[in-house]
Amino acid sequence: MTNLEKYNNVFIEVFGVDASALCDDFSKETVDQWDSVHQLNLVTLAEETFDIMLDPEDIMGFTSYAEGKQILSKQDIEL
Repeated sequence: MTNLEKYNNVFIEVFGVDASALCDDFSKETVDQWDSVHQLNLVTLAEETFDIMLDPEDIMGFTSYAEGKQILSKQDIEL
C-alpha cells in the first residue's frame, strides 16, 4: 500500500466517505460533519498510520485534505 493510499484510508475511516470524494477541496469549510472530534480522530489516526508525532500547531492546522498533505511532507512522508 502506498503512502497516498494510507493517507486516503485515514480520511475514509474517519469520515466514512468514498475515496472519490477526497480532493484538495475536502476541508472543514466544505464538509458538514468535520468538527473537533473528527479532526482529533483524523490527527490521531494519521499519527498512528505513519508512526509520527505532530506538533500542536500542525494538529490545529490539519483542517483539510491538502493541508494534511503539506503537514505530512514536513515529516518527510511522501504522498
